[in-house]
Amino acid sequence: MKPPVVFLLLATAMAAVADPLPSWNETPTKKAIVDFVEKVTTKGSPDYVVPAERIATFDNDGCLWSEQPMYFQAFYIFDRIKALAPEHPEWKDKEPFASVLKDDVKGALSGGEKALLEMAMATHAGLTDEEFRKVVGDWLATARHPKTGMPYDKMVFQPMLELLAYLRAEGFKTFIVSGGGIDFLRVFAEDTYGIPPEQVVGSSIGAKYELRDGKPVLVKIPDSLFIDDKEGKPVGIHQHIGRRPIFAAGNSDGDFQMLEWTTAGEGPRFGLLVHHTDAEREFAYDRDSHVGKLSRGLDEGPDRGWTIASMKRDWKTIYPATE
Repeated sequence: MKPPVVFLLLATAMAAVADPLPSWNETPTKKAIVDFVEKVTTKGSPDYVVPAERIATFDNDGCLWSEQPMYFQAFYIFDRIKALAPEHPEWKDKEPFASVLKDDVKGALSGGEKALLEMAMATHAGLTDEEFRKVVGDWLATARHPKTGMPYDKMVFQPMLELLAYLRAEGFKTFIVSGGGIDFLRVFAEDTYGIPPEQVVGSSIGAKYELRDGKPVLVKIPDSLFIDDKEGKPVGIHQHIGRRPIFAAGNSDGDFQMLEWTTAGEGPRFGLLVHHTDAEREFAYDRDSHVGKLSRGLDEGPDRGWTIASMKRDWKTIYPATE
């Protein structure tokens, strides 16, 4: 005898509620994540981890939101250079600013990290913390991605939003650990990811305290530069968090040291790499990409026990706003 339709609908609804990762396909990747979370949160389990030590760190660019054709903060910096250009006539003949003003992205980025940092400092320095938050907030509200036409803060990955929520529901504290600017990330991290400013670790320039019109402010200054990438990520985690994570997620070789340090600790550990394999719904790139290069992670990750999530294979959907 077949069960009543109402019973089947109820069972389906209950299963959907019980599934913490509904946008993940039923693959070994999803099973590995759920199995890990269950064993470290089940009291009596030999792998049980007390809540205070359930630290999970996530890269941002390419891990929590898209990063092609270049990092989204670079788009912000380029737009900011164009907005400030009338105040800096010297930029017309000075690289990398001249290339930005000619819309020559390749030329602007040909100087690598040094050029990007020079542009970041030129566009960030001198602003108070409040001014910077407003400028970035206004940009996020109006800027659109050149390929998708979507707001940048809507190009977040639905499966990763679910993973963040799942971990927090199971007693984890979730952190962003990104090569992007810490203050840039703090503008939107809480609204977008549910991660408060104090749980954001990123690259930073210096700041100083001063009085403006009799009011105390913090002003960005172009020194004391800290790059939270590659070897810098474990250092940033140590300085800002003070505990070694038991779960770390990234997508590029810039995250390698964070996953290496995380999974080298004692007890149960989980390393996750997001592999961009879906050119139709997002982008497909890895070893030869100028942004988010993933080569060493693909070669060494499996032998280190890391889980590699393929967007095409493991994710039912990509962006929450469009699908």
